[in-house]
Amino acid sequence: MNKTIRFITFGLFCVMAMSCVTQKQMTYLHDANDNQDDVVNVEFKAKSETILRNGDALTIFVSALDKEAVAPYNLPTVVFTNPGSTSVQTTPMLQYYIVDENGEVNMPVLGKIRVAGLSRAGAEEAIRQRLEGQVLNPSVQVRLVNAKISVLGEVNRPCQVPMVGDRMTILDALAAAGDMTPYGRRDNVLITREVDGKIEMARVNLRNTDLLNSPYYYLQQNDVIYVSPNKVRAISSANAGLWISLVGTLASTAAVIVTIVK
Repeated sequence: MNKTIRFITFGLFCVMAMSCVTQKQMTYLHDANDNQDDVVNVEFKAKSETILRNGDALTIFVSALDKEAVAPYNLPTVVFTNPGSTSVQTTPMLQYYIVDENGEVNMPVLGKIRVAGLSRAGAEEAIRQRLEGQVLNPSVQVRLVNAKISVLGEVNRPCQVPMVGDRMTILDALAAAGDMTPYGRRDNVLITREVDGKIEMARVNLRNTDLLNSPYYYLQQNDVIYVSPNKVRAISSANAGLWISLVGTLASTAAVIVTIVK
């Protein structure tokens, strides 16, 4: 009888153990804890500039001391609340340009200017050079208005995260999605990225400090992050009914045996 009770207890222990995720598996940059002297002053080599691409939506604003001189180079700031609507927003906003299939934007007066493949600063300089001789001391501001990151899989809040600035890391995006669940694989995160019209896929290990020098540490607009489930989640999802039934059976059997023994 005692052997039977021990067997059932061991079975329950195994089921519980299989459903556990260790603290080590859940720690980001885990090797930093073991090699602090090596990583305290790590140099970031990852590229952090956002590169403009076909399909990007941009606001481009040209300014100078002579406001009338730059007015022809800017789009009107009046926009409508809905497509086809004649009602105007109370706070006018800059209209935006779409980078076309040739990587160009078509600006008033200046015509088409190639910006795809350039950083925002590079695009600003290209436009400023076209303005030389036409406007005295022009200033150009280029902003992305449709940049976003998609975060999917084992995170608490799957979502699309707007890229407000030029520097968003994969950790920033995961934080905006409420961090990974305990069942997310931190050592094998998939990132998909469009590069020159092709989809590029890479996997990164968030538990290793080599991440800091990865070209995927800093994100680009429209990147997609997918967090894979670990084995615990895979087992529990595929056999949830089986595990529940097994635990229930073992618990019932244990209760019956305890009653008989008493």
